[in-house]
Amino acid sequence: MSVLSPTQLDQLARKLKEDYQALVREVREELENSGNQHRIDLLNREPGDSGDESLANALADFNLALLDRHIDGMRDIEAALQRIRNGEYGVCIDCGDAVTFPRLMAYPTAKRCIVCQEQREKLYAQEGRPKM
Repeated sequence: MSVLSPTQLDQLARKLKEDYQALVREVREELENSGNQHRIDLLNREPGDSGDESLANALADFNLALLDRHIDGMRDIEAALQRIRNGEYGVCIDCGDAVTFPRLMAYPTAKRCIVCQEQREKLYAQEGRPKM
């Protein structure tokens, strides 16, 4: 059960909804811009210029990665809003302790208390390092 006050929950829900709308705007702008840029690239491209083609592919991949990150953010926000509705918001998914209000204000989609998040980051930080 969340230990946040109703006022705090309302404040965080508003923040989550604002963040969600900002992501929606960014995704919409990115889609609009990529559509326009694609047309410009097609008009400016020299036939058989494979260098431009690979640059265009790289830019398309970058745009897709950016869109994926925005969409992941939207999913995280939807999940946080669902946790608010279920009365599970502000409760660490690992230990069950409270996720503090200041942490949630800074990172409203947080699912873990700071202690569990730090432990998780230490654990998974080791996985990405090359072994000699």
